[in-house]
Amino acid sequence: MPAVSFAALGDTSYDLVLVLHILAVIVAFAPAVAHPLTGARVKQAEGDEGVVRFSAAIAKPARWVYFPALVLSGVFGGALIGLSKPSDDAEVLWKFEQTWIWLGITIWVVLCGLVSGVLLPAERKVAAGDLSAQSRVQTAGGIATLLVVVQVALMVFKPGL
Repeated sequence: MPAVSFAALGDTSYDLVLVLHILAVIVAFAPAVAHPLTGARVKQAEGDEGVVRFSAAIAKPARWVYFPALVLSGVFGGALIGLSKPSDDAEVLWKFEQTWIWLGITIWVVLCGLVSGVLLPAERKVAAGDLSAQSRVQTAGGIATLLVVVQVALMVFKPGL
């Protein structure tokens, strides 16, 4: 009796999870591009006072929208691995032991730790008026952006496949 799969590559359920995965990544990391640019303009126009106001405005969405989207991006990515059968009678196409997948998972775990342990607390400090935390926000944001670029490259080139 052939194995029954919930979804196969190209099936509607696989594609739906893929869309959710991509949307979660966009929601999680669009601020990494937009906030530094906007923050620089706010600082130029309004000085440190404007930076504090801007940081206060983005602090809540970072905790309640962007970070949960980061978590969901990994959950949906894991679901894609589980759903990845080229057809009902074939083996799983994506496997956790493939280099591009376990490296991607490792980077995701590091990103979750970096964002929750460094970036979000530093953003809250800036929002509270502690401008000395701004350098941590910039450094952690830059590292997070670099890690995302590496992750996207892993997903595109799939080393170890």
